[in-house]
Amino acid sequence: MADAQSTVALNIGSQRISMGVFEPSKNGGVILKKYDTSSILADPAAEMARLPQIRVAVSELGETLKVGKAKLRYAISGQSVFTRFIKLPPIEDENIEQLVTFEAQQHVPFPIDEVIWDWQLLESASGEKEVALVAIKGEALNEMNNVVMEAGLSTAEVDASPMALYNALRYNYPELEDTTLLIDIGAKTSNLIYLEGKRMFTRSVAVGGASITAAIAKEYGISFSEAESQKCSNGMVAINAAHTEELDEATAALATVIRNALGKLPAEIARTTNYFRSQHGGSAPKRIMLAGGGSNLLYLGEFFQEKLRMPVELFNPLRRVSVGKGVDVDRVSADAHQLGELVGLALRGVGKASLMIDLVPDVVSRERDAARRKPILIGAAAILLLGLGIWAAANTSQKNGMEREYKSLKEKHDGLASFAEPLSRIAAREAVLNELSGQLVDVQQARVLWIDIWNDLAANFKSDTVWLIDFDPVTDYQINENQPVALKPAQSVISSEFPQIVYGKSALTELRDPDTRDSKNKSKKGKVNESKINAIRIKGFWRGKGNYNNVYKLIDRLRDNSKFFDVKATEKLAIVMPTTLAEGAYAAPFEVTLILKKSLPIPAVMKKAE
Repeated sequence: MADAQSTVALNIGSQRISMGVFEPSKNGGVILKKYDTSSILADPAAEMARLPQIRVAVSELGETLKVGKAKLRYAISGQSVFTRFIKLPPIEDENIEQLVTFEAQQHVPFPIDEVIWDWQLLESASGEKEVALVAIKGEALNEMNNVVMEAGLSTAEVDASPMALYNALRYNYPELEDTTLLIDIGAKTSNLIYLEGKRMFTRSVAVGGASITAAIAKEYGISFSEAESQKCSNGMVAINAAHTEELDEATAALATVIRNALGKLPAEIARTTNYFRSQHGGSAPKRIMLAGGGSNLLYLGEFFQEKLRMPVELFNPLRRVSVGKGVDVDRVSADAHQLGELVGLALRGVGKASLMIDLVPDVVSRERDAARRKPILIGAAAILLLGLGIWAAANTSQKNGMEREYKSLKEKHDGLASFAEPLSRIAAREAVLNELSGQLVDVQQARVLWIDIWNDLAANFKSDTVWLIDFDPVTDYQINENQPVALKPAQSVISSEFPQIVYGKSALTELRDPDTRDSKNKSKKGKVNESKINAIRIKGFWRGKGNYNNVYKLIDRLRDNSKFFDVKATEKLAIVMPTTLAEGAYAAPFEVTLILKKSLPIPAVMKKAE
C-alpha cells in the first residue's frame, strides 16, 4: 500500500492507461517505486465501451501496484480539454482573477457554469501578463472521476496531459535555451508543446495513432483491431522512394499508407509554429522531441527530420528521475518516452512542477470545502468546551448562594399561585391556536407540493435529446429488487377521462375498496382504501442515434440531486424503452416509474355530478 508521502500518478489516455507510484528523493526529486500499464482499444466504433474499459484497467492497475485507497493525481488527455493562452491588459494583481473570469466567459465555447476550469499566470517575454486557461465539460470530468472512484480510488488533483508533459520536460531538461517542440503522439490526438525558457504554449491536433490505424483498415478492408495489430507488428514510416524500394512489396505498401496518414501532421505543426511566433511572440523551435505511444513507429524520427528539417530525438522524462529496485528497468527504459505525464504529476507531489493546473471534480470540491471548515469546527468545539468548563466552575461556586435565593423565590411563588389558573387557560387557548396555525401551514405547503415535485423533476431531467410528455402519480407501486419489473400494476390517481372532463368536475380516479363496489363502480359503504401515492410514472421520447443512454444519465442525475425521488441504481428500475429508432422515426418512446422518497395522501375525491 502506498504510504502518506508517496504520489500515485495515473495517466488516462485514449488507448493506454498507466500508473506509477513515486516517492520523494533526498535531492528534492522523485523516485519511481512501482509502475504498470494497461491498454484499451481506441476503436471509434467502441466509444460507448470506453469508460467501462477504463474502470477495469484502473482497478487492475491499483490492485497490481497495491495502492489501496490512495488519493491519486491523474491526467486527462488533451483531446478532452479546452486550452487557451490569453494576454491580459495592464492591470493590478489583485484584479487579475476577476479579469480572468471575464475572459473565460468570452473564450470557453460552453456556458461557464457547465465547465470546470482553472488558470495560471505565465511569464511573457514582452512583460505582458499572459494566462493559460484550461477547461473541461463538468459532466465529462465528473464521469471520469466516477470511474476512478468506482475503481476503489479517490482523487487528489486532476491535470491536463499537455500541462503534465510540460512540467516533466522543464524539470528534466533545465539546460534548454533554444525553443524546443515536444510532439506527443497519442491514440486520437497529438499534443504540440512549445518550451521557450520559462514560457510554454500548447495545442492539440486531431491526428494520432488511431488515424493511422483507421487509414490501414480502410486501405486493406479489415477491422480496426486487425489494422492495429498490423501497425504494431509490421508498421513503419516510409521515408522516401529509395527507402521503399529496399523493402518487400507488402511492407513498402503498408509503410506508404502510414506515411500518407501522417502527412497532415507536419503541416499542422508548421501552422501552429507560425501562430506561436506571430500571436505569442515566440521563436521557431530548434529542437524536436518525440513522446507518446505513436512515437514507437519505426523511422518516425527520420520522417519528422526530413519534413521539419531539424534534429529529432526521443523525450526521456526519467532523465533526472531515479528508478527503485523493485521496478523492471528494461521495461521502464522501453516505455520511458511514454511516462511524461506520470512524471509531471509526480513532480506536483514534491512541489517541483512549474505549471499547477487543477481541474476539480464536484465531489472533490465538496471534500475540500469540508476540510477547510474542519479546523473552524474544531476550534468552535474547543471554545464551547472551555465555556462549559468555566460555566461549571462558576455554577459550583454559586450553588450555596442559589439555595438561599431559592427559599426567597419559593415564598414569592406561593404568593403568585392565585394567578396560575388564568394563565393556564391562556396557555390552553394558545395551544389550540398553534394547532390551527400548524394546519394552515400544512395546507399551504400541500397547495404547492405538486408544483415543487414537478420543478424538481424539471430541474434534474432536462436534455436537448430527451423530453417528457406525461406525468402520472400512481399508488401501490412495488418493484422486484432482483428483476426490474413491477410486482403488480400500479393504479393511476388521474382519471383516464381527464382530457374530456368539464371544468368543475373531478380529475381524480375514485380509489375505493374493491370489495365494496357495485356493478356501476359506485361505493356501497363509502369505505375509502388507504392507498397512498408512492410513485410517479413519466413518459417521454428520446431522439438521435444512440441517445437512449441520455435517459439513463438523467435518471442518474435524479438519484444524486432529487429532493423528492428515491431513485435507486438504474439497473434496478423498471424502464420500458427501445434502444434503437424505428425506421423513419424521429424519436423513440420510453416509460419509467420513479418511487417517491415519501408517500403522499391522495387528494379528496370530488363527487361526480349526477
